[in-house]
Amino acid sequence: MKVLCVNAGSSSLKFQLYEMPAEISVIGGYVEKIGAPDSFYTIKHEGKKTEVKKEIKDHAAAVKIMLEELVNYGAVKDLNEIRAVGHRVVHGGEKYADSVIITDEVMKDIKEFTKFAPLHHPGNIAGIKAMEEALPEAVQVAVFDTAFHQTIPKVQYMYPVPMEWYKKYGVRKYGFHGTSHKYITEVMQKKLGKENINLIVCHVGSGASITAVKEGKSYDTTMGLTPLDGLMMGTRSGSIDPSIVKYMIDESGMTYAEIDTALNKQSGLLGICGHNDNRDVENAIKEGDEDARLALDMYVDRIVRHIAEYYLELGGQVDAIAFTAGVLENGAETRASIIKGLAPLGIKLNEEVNNAIAGFKEITSGIITAEDSTIPVYVEPTNEEVMIIRDAYKFCK
Repeated sequence: MKVLCVNAGSSSLKFQLYEMPAEISVIGGYVEKIGAPDSFYTIKHEGKKTEVKKEIKDHAAAVKIMLEELVNYGAVKDLNEIRAVGHRVVHGGEKYADSVIITDEVMKDIKEFTKFAPLHHPGNIAGIKAMEEALPEAVQVAVFDTAFHQTIPKVQYMYPVPMEWYKKYGVRKYGFHGTSHKYITEVMQKKLGKENINLIVCHVGSGASITAVKEGKSYDTTMGLTPLDGLMMGTRSGSIDPSIVKYMIDESGMTYAEIDTALNKQSGLLGICGHNDNRDVENAIKEGDEDARLALDMYVDRIVRHIAEYYLELGGQVDAIAFTAGVLENGAETRASIIKGLAPLGIKLNEEVNNAIAGFKEITSGIITAEDSTIPVYVEPTNEEVMIIRDAYKFCK
């Protein structure tokens, strides 16, 4: 059975086709700059990448190209072989604690939750509509980024603001990257042979969040009402004094929209040193760039701080810390800096193993701490696509 994973953004569409239940990736790719004159798409098949420049005016056109290429590459002989489509949807509010088949009611809810994810949901919705039209016989499934975090206790997810804000407007912590945090939790449960596992999962890529997992369930997480909260990221500020917004409007004359754009797209690593990619930051440090050094120190400081906070929230009973996503799957120096910051907890680095692990090396996962470390730190590649595929598959078995 063929199952398709679709992740539609505001101007992009990523996809992966799997053969189920074997979970074999058949073909994948992504369409970039949808609606722009310099749009293009890339197909990844049998270890090769092929890029094609082509004007792609909207998500419907992107879906049409994707399906045509699935047939052209022989991934499917007939599109009816695709029995289900799993869609990554950013926000499910308080209503959705698990994945669901997309109905008219679900679509209505996704549109309603656009107020929480205005940058992401229009693309999610466009992708769903295009796939429904292209594959009307396939089961369409919504997999929510927020679902895994619906187990967080009220004492953790409530903000100390007027209660009416929560009851009337839904102002609370929702958390994101739930699909990744859930995947890593399941991987670690198998590795440690323990169902009721206590973990600290660090998903650090261009976007970043840390989750405390208590007895196998999300207990707290760094992202909040929106993905802007929490850690310093590639282009996002993370948590700051909220009064900064009004202060900058008053002092600079910037509009709220300009401030919002600055905090989401011009802050974080980029704002401090002009680079949003961790590799570029590390290279700049080697060249003596003091701003790059400051940026990475700030970045690491916030990660260490939240790991320590969650260590206390879990009562010091932590089975493992897991590093995942682009930066922590590949950045040996950043991993080493984080573990150095955790030394007061008795966590010790195995430098040789740490330097040997990366997504582009022969070894992609493993324990990077010394044998006498109080808590083992694992590097584990995430796979959000597989989680989406599994959830879509279960509805059409």
